[in-house]
Amino acid sequence: MNFAPATGARGRLGLFAALLALPFAVLPASAEDVVARVNGKDITAGELQMANEMFGDQLAQIPEAQRTSTLVNVLVDMHVMADAAQAAGVADSPKYKARMAFLTAQALRSAYVEDELQANITDDEIKARYEKDIAGYVAPEEVHARHILVKTEDEANAIIKQLADGGDFQAIAKEKSEDPGSKVNGGDLGFFSKGQMVPEFEAEAFALKPGETSTKPVKTQFGYHVLKVEERRTQPVPTLEQVREQVVEVVRRDKYQATLAKLRGEAKIEVLTPAAPAAPAAPAAPAPAN
Repeated sequence: MNFAPATGARGRLGLFAALLALPFAVLPASAEDVVARVNGKDITAGELQMANEMFGDQLAQIPEAQRTSTLVNVLVDMHVMADAAQAAGVADSPKYKARMAFLTAQALRSAYVEDELQANITDDEIKARYEKDIAGYVAPEEVHARHILVKTEDEANAIIKQLADGGDFQAIAKEKSEDPGSKVNGGDLGFFSKGQMVPEFEAEAFALKPGETSTKPVKTQFGYHVLKVEERRTQPVPTLEQVREQVVEVVRRDKYQATLAKLRGEAKIEVLTPAAPAAPAAPAAPAPAN
């Protein structure tokens, strides 16, 4: 959806229609300052803030100086149409009541998750989850390597000979490597663990000992590589401060799933729609020949 600048009634109508198409969200209340009135009813700064938070991504597409006035006009248009709908008896229609029941349940669910679950995560819960994960953490081995990337096998063999004759790996990488991301640092790739590089490159890197260089070119889809391993280590265990956000997300997920399972267990639930058909069983293996 495009939140294009809208200054006239026609532009606001398109914007209003686009806003109505977006999902309902629960947002925190704000100040009670009145920013507009429609038929004697106040539009408050709190309502404006909710609209601002709900449609922030779309608002970013219009000039900042126009955002507040655009939102106010959209809210005015919304209330004008809402009053017309009320006068037409729309609020008494079964369709409207069904939609409001759905939106109310959605809003209550979101508020419950935010206020009762996510807002009540403690430092002790975060620390306990971190310590649980760290207890089962097996730190992977890492290598710190450099490489020189060239286009042909002959070029790579020439570099291997140059290194054997006492050439400086970093100087040669800066001069001849085709990898723009690492050549300026003498071919330095930093530390990496298994699974981060293409298989042929990884096999060579983890086969070399610190200080060793390739004795033959390593071919990958990128070209021909000559490697040098600087050091090996076990990856340091991350501190809680380093992974706190990830741990918090795990705690939130676990708390949500546990709470939902508890609530479902306590609720009387009747599913009246037909169950989905079971997946077909795998065919039996053929009997061995006699």
